[in-house]
Amino acid sequence: MEVKRLFDIPYYQLEKFPKEDAFCCKVNGVWEKTSTAEFIEQLNYVSAGLVQLGVQRGDKIGLISSNNRTEWNILDMAILQVGAIDVPVYPTITEADNKFIFEDAEVKFCFVSDSELYEKIKNIKGELPSLQEIYTFDQVDGAKSWKEILEVGKAAGNDSVEQRKSEVKEGDLATLIYTSGTTGTPKGVMLSHKNIVSNAMACNPMLPIDQYSRALSFLPVCHIYERMMHYMFMYIGVSIYFAESLDTIGENLREVKPHGFTAVPRLLEKVYDSIVNKGKELTGIKKKLFFWALDLGHRYELNGANGWWYELQLSIARKLIFSKWQEGLGGNVAVIASGSAALQPRLARVFTAAGIPIMEGYGLTETSPVVSVNSYHPNGVMFGTVGKLLQDVEVKIAEDGEILIKGPCLMMGYYKRDDLTKKAIDEDGWFHSGDIGELVNGEFLKITDRKKEIFKTSGGKYIAPQVIENKLKQSFFIEQVIVIGENQKHPAALIVPSFQFLKKWCVDIGVDTDSNTEIIKNEVVIHKIQEEVRKINQEFGQWEQIKKFELLDREWTIEDGELTPTLKLKRKNILNNNKELFNKIYELDETLN
Repeated sequence: MEVKRLFDIPYYQLEKFPKEDAFCCKVNGVWEKTSTAEFIEQLNYVSAGLVQLGVQRGDKIGLISSNNRTEWNILDMAILQVGAIDVPVYPTITEADNKFIFEDAEVKFCFVSDSELYEKIKNIKGELPSLQEIYTFDQVDGAKSWKEILEVGKAAGNDSVEQRKSEVKEGDLATLIYTSGTTGTPKGVMLSHKNIVSNAMACNPMLPIDQYSRALSFLPVCHIYERMMHYMFMYIGVSIYFAESLDTIGENLREVKPHGFTAVPRLLEKVYDSIVNKGKELTGIKKKLFFWALDLGHRYELNGANGWWYELQLSIARKLIFSKWQEGLGGNVAVIASGSAALQPRLARVFTAAGIPIMEGYGLTETSPVVSVNSYHPNGVMFGTVGKLLQDVEVKIAEDGEILIKGPCLMMGYYKRDDLTKKAIDEDGWFHSGDIGELVNGEFLKITDRKKEIFKTSGGKYIAPQVIENKLKQSFFIEQVIVIGENQKHPAALIVPSFQFLKKWCVDIGVDTDSNTEIIKNEVVIHKIQEEVRKINQEFGQWEQIKKFELLDREWTIEDGELTPTLKLKRKNILNNNKELFNKIYELDETLN
């Protein structure tokens, strides 16, 4: 059968790769499996129930879950089958953003995962005239369960659903995904069935997985990246296992033994830091072997470019050291798909050397989302880039370096915002991404910065903050950093130390670690961070070097409005929250040099 609409995918799986474990959730310590046939049966019951509930073609239905789970995917497909539009919402956003999204989209019904989210939406329901009812996946006192709709649909039959399905076209709006990026009011990105299906199909051949593979899912499925990957996994016949939570990922990896999963760079950085910290705790020959292997990994080049002697050493390192890394991820990982933010090239290099290939890609919600990706094909990877363009996706680099994009994955526009759509997509149909980049060797896309984030110093020099920030975060002592200095005489930085690592270091040298506030005031700590900054400064031109910095005693969070749900820095909010430190930096005359 031909797949043109998103809800065609499970039927395609049933025809080509029927699975006993299409979707798997861990409930009360036991993995509960839902087969392809059971999944389709349930989504048809729910579709029929939605029709009985009065859901019309074009109605908007909210989906909010604090964890990935089978019910979310059932509702997603059930909503789409009846011509309605789902509105996935991050569980961590503010009440103000929730109200805006529900009002703007005119959400008619909402499905939430648990009691906490139920209360969160119930508290604002009175201010949302369009919202008729809230349903829950978990059993919640006083709330209606999604199973009520399923039972109504079971009794009603499937005739009305088949009629609704036949009316849905590939060009129809499928989902509204609200994204505020790093600034501004949330805006609804309109993605059609064709947008997302085309992206899943184009990504399909890029990863070394098939119908015999398992994937572990833990990134929020409300984000188009993880969601598109779910559709792709379903199309290929990959079994999807849902991690219980971010805290149980390690345990779930060892249980499921996945062949692939998606990750954001911050998670990979934490995995790497944890591995290295364990290596530092080793002693004697084990410690020497660990860091010998690590050094080899950081020098890894593709396609045997380092020669036979290096390859021989690497094969030994893989057996003695890197095999333990692989075991920690379950032992079967053939690929980690990384996206959402820039990955440090050294991580792609060392993990690939360890036999755990990381395929970094690039995209935006507006492009459904993948534009380019490194692949397992011959000459398909270049470290430091986000890979080659997907089939049928076009990229042009504007005169100012901005990446412009065309293709079947390009959004329909911003919901109710023709003004913003016209700003984003020019008269020739090119989407202006806001990212700065280049095509290396004419085929590998490389992202160098965000157009809006590049700034000028008062001396007229351009600073690309992300490049410097990514280098600084390579230090074990630095967890988060923002480079500042627009219209100032030099760049500076606000730095959140890696307190977990720093506290161990402090204990070793006898420094008091009673509180984060005391740690960042300690002259020994400040001097150590200063050393780390100086080392990184050597990799940049004089005008780009960090002249001053201030330390913060807590991490930036989504809850405090300092990070987007995909963990990008909300620069304006961070600066607003740290005005005193900004003023301190630029009022003092002392520098690092």
